[in-house]
Amino acid sequence: MLLNRTSSGGRWRIRPDGPGKVTGSLVYLTDMTREHMLYGLVLRSEYPHARILSIHTDKAKQLTGVHAVLTFEDVPGLNAFGIAHPDQPVLCEERVRYVGDAIATVAAESLAIAQRAIALIEVEYEVLQVVDDPEHALRDDAPLLHPKGNALHRASFHRGNAEAGFEQCAYIVEETYYTPRQMHTYMETEGGLFVPEANHRLTVYSPTQHGFMDRMQLSRILAVPQEDIRIVSSPIGGSFGGKDELNVQPYGALLATYTGKPVKMHNSRQESVRAGLKRHPMKITMKTGTDSAGKLIAHQVRLISDTGPYSTLGAEVLNFAVEHVIGPYKYEHLDVEGVSVFTNNGMSGEFRGFGGNQAIFALEGQLDRLAEQVGIDPWTFRLLNMRQMEDLGPFDQPIVVTEGAERVWNAITNSPLMQEKLQNKSRSKDGAEPWVKTGIGAAFTMHGAGLGVGIPDPAGGRLELAKDGKIEAVFGYEEFGQGLIASLEQMLIEQFKLGADDLRIIIGDTDVVPNSGSTTASRATAMMWKSLQKLKQPFTEQLLKRAEAVLGQPAQELQLGEGGIRETSSNALLLTYQELAEACDSSIRCETSFSFPTSPTERVGAHFMYTYSAVVVKVEINTLTGRVKVLQQYHAVAAGPVINPQGFLGQIEGGSSMALGFTLMEDAIMEKGQYVTRNLDTYLVPTIFDQKGLVEVEAIEHLPEGDDYGPRGIGEVGSVTLAPAIAAAIRQACGKWVTKLPIDPAFLQEKPFFLMKG
Repeated sequence: MLLNRTSSGGRWRIRPDGPGKVTGSLVYLTDMTREHMLYGLVLRSEYPHARILSIHTDKAKQLTGVHAVLTFEDVPGLNAFGIAHPDQPVLCEERVRYVGDAIATVAAESLAIAQRAIALIEVEYEVLQVVDDPEHALRDDAPLLHPKGNALHRASFHRGNAEAGFEQCAYIVEETYYTPRQMHTYMETEGGLFVPEANHRLTVYSPTQHGFMDRMQLSRILAVPQEDIRIVSSPIGGSFGGKDELNVQPYGALLATYTGKPVKMHNSRQESVRAGLKRHPMKITMKTGTDSAGKLIAHQVRLISDTGPYSTLGAEVLNFAVEHVIGPYKYEHLDVEGVSVFTNNGMSGEFRGFGGNQAIFALEGQLDRLAEQVGIDPWTFRLLNMRQMEDLGPFDQPIVVTEGAERVWNAITNSPLMQEKLQNKSRSKDGAEPWVKTGIGAAFTMHGAGLGVGIPDPAGGRLELAKDGKIEAVFGYEEFGQGLIASLEQMLIEQFKLGADDLRIIIGDTDVVPNSGSTTASRATAMMWKSLQKLKQPFTEQLLKRAEAVLGQPAQELQLGEGGIRETSSNALLLTYQELAEACDSSIRCETSFSFPTSPTERVGAHFMYTYSAVVVKVEINTLTGRVKVLQQYHAVAAGPVINPQGFLGQIEGGSSMALGFTLMEDAIMEKGQYVTRNLDTYLVPTIFDQKGLVEVEAIEHLPEGDDYGPRGIGEVGSVTLAPAIAAAIRQACGKWVTKLPIDPAFLQEKPFFLMKG
């Protein structure tokens, strides 16, 4: 199936949340207000590394209109948070480790009063040496940032003997690759409304990707039962992984509980930059060798990831990167080692691609260099070394049998852009200025879905016929712009033959939804599909059995349809769902609970299901300015059945736009632990102008016979392969190898032709 913005057809539907978004009538969580609510702010550290000698809050507390000024002494429970490793202080007591560290939080009757109160808090520091280089952090003479050392986590994988393998190689490439600290730059910055309720309960209206995880963490901080906290977490104005971790929730919850009043918090963009998560900057050194025919023999990788001051999911991101620097290729000898390092730089954490973007930029660049040395077309070189249908995964773990890799390779090979490249038509732009050059490049990936082995990964959902006749689909997932609601509606319409008006979709409210797991790791759509497969037969049977009792007509002569129960032979509407609900003396409800499928291996983080994807791009380089334009993109994605064509295309387009920033312009620059890039006036992100080139997506829906896992996730793969493809196109256009992102225009500038002589 070929998808682009000229595509049309019956499966292209208006998103249920679309009209509200384009008209501005949809209320995001940070838009919410309550009567007599207070405004919350956080005092953050002036320094990236310092010892706290004293905190004086008296002046702030005496300010008229201030209702609370809280420090570490006011945290009733665990003064720490973090999804996997709770090591980030809610409010720092003895030490600060980055400029986003929280020291105090205030609630006041207006934002201006809250700002004044923050300014009146006096903190005395002893400034400590800043550790802003992860390699320096690993040295014996580096200041210790955490009791167990500056290495958060080490991960490795070895097979054979790499050094002996290199002795057999005819060609060897050694290179080091650098990737940036990228911001999520969501439209809705971190925030929310925190409302104390009756019976000592607290309702939290705040964007998150996993409401139940937030509830658990807040219960530890507040020292209350989880059931006393309600998390309402949709709709969200963008996340991309950045709201998977707690951000303002601990402070809003503490302030609302302390004051007994609703508290609103909403980070400014500068506050979001200062305190929010970023993509892990990585340094990846590779040494890779082949025999004389181009067969990969040995692959050695050393990976250093800057995780910043606290853990969040830095260890898990490293595990993913170590898996994906091996990728979809076969080697006789492997020697891969990675370390995630604590520094006094900004917080690094979850981000779309989860370490795969950094890994694939390095790996695919390495393969392009090797292919050139061997003298083989780089795309042919990939096929020569690619894993076959029934091969084990990167960690030698059993994985789902798939033809995805081969089908993606063939799709890209037969694409118009690749054919143009193979025919050598793209080195220059006909009739254009001689300083404008064009090139075509491609890159490939296999991207693991789900959280991997050894990490709890629940899934499931519920269907219910409500009293008013609506069929409720209830899931614990979040809608943050990715089109989850639209995809779920599409699945219900197609699998159950229902109409959109028959449905009520309920998500993101811990009081009413089951724990379906995190809306992350390219897992939500696949798990909703699997849930509906499990629910379809029992729920349909219950509905038809009740209809049989009401109509006096055998259930086998009845079927579900738009508007209600219909006669199978004539499709005539016999009973509306509302009439059926009114005739029932008990509820019709089905629920399922299961886990995301994992590999039968003991390797923590190893994946079982993969999406295979590749992209070929055409770029234009102005060698006077060094600026790069992406003119065309052709993506091939093997992810099983397409649930929502419009959403599928949107995910790949959105991911590639984010990758465009990763490749060409985005880097949250830091110096000595301080952000140099503090706002969107200097941190530039791609706009629709930068993404105006043609984007085509070939969706490969085929699955091998017997594969019942359904659709694979595509929320991340569109962001993974664009950077190495652009780098390959630049190599073809002007002969330069890119090793560092974002690409510095000065690196691509050439001496003007009229100055070349003399």
